[in-house]
Amino acid sequence: MRFNKLNISSENKYLGYSGNRSTAGLIGIFSIRIITAFVFLILLVLVGKIFIEGINVLSWEFITSDPRNNMTEGGIAPAIFGTFSVTILMILFAVPIGVFSAIYISEYAEDNFFKRVILLSVNNLAGVPSIVFGLFGVGFFILFIGRGLDDLLNTGLLFGQPAMLWAAATLGILVLPTIIVSTTSALNAVPQSQREASYGLGATKWQTIKTVVLPQARPGILTGVILSISRGAGETAPVLFLGAAFFLPNLPLAELNFGLFSVPMINPFEQFMFLSYHIFILATQSANPTETLPLQYGTTLVLLFLTILLNMTAIIYRFKFRKTLEEVRGIQQ
Repeated sequence: MRFNKLNISSENKYLGYSGNRSTAGLIGIFSIRIITAFVFLILLVLVGKIFIEGINVLSWEFITSDPRNNMTEGGIAPAIFGTFSVTILMILFAVPIGVFSAIYISEYAEDNFFKRVILLSVNNLAGVPSIVFGLFGVGFFILFIGRGLDDLLNTGLLFGQPAMLWAAATLGILVLPTIIVSTTSALNAVPQSQREASYGLGATKWQTIKTVVLPQARPGILTGVILSISRGAGETAPVLFLGAAFFLPNLPLAELNFGLFSVPMINPFEQFMFLSYHIFILATQSANPTETLPLQYGTTLVLLFLTILLNMTAIIYRFKFRKTLEEVRGIQQ
């Protein structure tokens, strides 16, 4: 018994479980809790202020009508439509590229200098300021690709001007590192033994990825999509240069004709209004910013609700995929 006590005491001393270390640990944990509570309190105050000031402005007319009287009256329907459209196009642009890039990094790329360069580039891309992405979008998408297509196809100035398509593509590049990192982590979390079991049954590498790895990585992939939606829908600097309009009451729609009937669709070559840019305009470019202050709070509250709605949709799908995966695992066991 004495030998066991000696071993336990020596082990605790080796692991650093002394009285001073325990006190320092408790102080550290207490400090982290205080800081976390302080940050949460700040968030609660900000959201509460926005909710209290903005809830009085919200109405069906505010959500569905156009701005009027130098944007001091009316609603924000064009800005809601533009934000939703750009976010959807951004996800359609970023998710396939991000997911397939992560599949290559996790499943195909060898652990060599080239792979390390790719990972370093992705990490550096995540730290670039958003306004730099906006300037990049102007130079690459509008002046290089857009003007090049106009010269090649002789279309005048169709592609080489600010438009929803270029804004969505730039935001897609902005959120690409988030999708790649989260998808890579989700793919690496799938046990290697399941891949080997699939190979043992005669499946090819792509069949293994498609039927074994990707279904289990869907919750992690959707996590990256959720974070991307939150960031892309709230960005202002990229869309500032790439098509966000000061005032545009007409929705960016086009008619797709099918003979006897036509279907309205988003026109990606038109300019658009954007909620975050609309808030910026109301706060800085209005003739009387104090007069538009209620509209600023109302627009901010709508932007929060729209972001939460898009996030909740992705969260529901993630929960559905995770529940299906747990059921499959339960059947296998």
